Amino acid sequence: MLARCRELVRPALTVAVGRLEPWTGEMAAYALGWSEVGGAPRAGASEGASQCASQGAPQGKGVRQALAVLGAEAAGAAGERAVPGAVAVELVHAFSLLHDDIMDGDGTRRQRPAVWKAYGTGPAVLAGDALFALAVQTLAETTPPVHTAAAVRRLSATLTGLVHGQAEDLLFENRPWTGPGAVRPDEYRAMAERKTGTLLGCAAALGALLGGAPPGTVTALDRAGRHLGVAFQAVDDLLGIWGDPAVTGKPVHGDLRQRKKTYPVLAALSAPSTGNDRAGRELAGLLSSPRPLDDATAAHAATLVDRAGGRAATLAEARRHLDAARACLRPASLSPRTSWASQASQASQAVRETHVLLTYLLHRTA
Repeated sequence: MLARCRELVRPALTVAVGRLEPWTGEMAAYALGWSEVGGAPRAGASEGASQCASQGAPQGKGVRQALAVLGAEAAGAAGERAVPGAVAVELVHAFSLLHDDIMDGDGTRRQRPAVWKAYGTGPAVLAGDALFALAVQTLAETTPPVHTAAAVRRLSATLTGLVHGQAEDLLFENRPWTGPGAVRPDEYRAMAERKTGTLLGCAAALGALLGGAPPGTVTALDRAGRHLGVAFQAVDDLLGIWGDPAVTGKPVHGDLRQRKKTYPVLAALSAPSTGNDRAGRELAGLLSSPRPLDDATAAHAATLVDRAGGRAATLAEARRHLDAARACLRPASLSPRTSWASQASQASQAVRETHVLLTYLLHRTA
């Protein structure tokens, strides 16, 4: 399913990136995993999206594209109708990751140096800006232009939500781990919906919108994507602590070493009554200490998060939001208004594939 959607979108995405100024285009291709520093094709990469995805790219690659295509198909339209929207959200996603790495100081991305490490901070900011502008331009030039204005408005609102979520994430860094000013899990949940969920919701909604779906279907798919985003972020947080570095491309216990305020940690600290109170207090002491977390201390912190109930609470959070996403995909919410049996069958298949995608994302390893 993911490979099918990537293969549908990849040619248009390649053409779009090819429109960039050569230097920013080179950095964009590097960020997307297509090339090496300097522009040489990445070893083993090809125009075929499925082949490219097999060359060490994260398993989640292409989720937003798939949501856009499945959104159109769930509305009874051909997946091709969603391609401009899929390209736009993929470009926005690449832009957001590129700028995120700079703001977070993350030096690696997908087991390679991040763009700012490979090309410099200034050039990386410029490349991110170029991707942002290209995303809007791609959607604005959609033909036929019947739904273009509504699509651009939705993408613009999504970009505002992304910035809001990123601002909250950065501000969380300066708040204490415990006490009245501590970040609560519900605050983190709202941030995750804006930072991650808005783009996933936008992807599914744009596909439906460009496919001519009625407003109710567009809204239902947007809500499903937002819930999926919170679940996606919850699983990402689990992988940031307990993921296999050989698969995730991130150092073991990396989020703990950087003292990131992720859902497992916040849940462990805020709900000691559901876990181990002593473990929560010890964890708070470790994270509040000015001393760096070495290998042994980071491993112990991960154990404390688990003992205090953080891992279990995060899995439960992911499952709750996946269930909410599934509820948004019920036939009552997504009834395609078409008289053609073939289109109705296609819509039903798209909804089934979306359910499969939801299950996969809960159990992903990268």
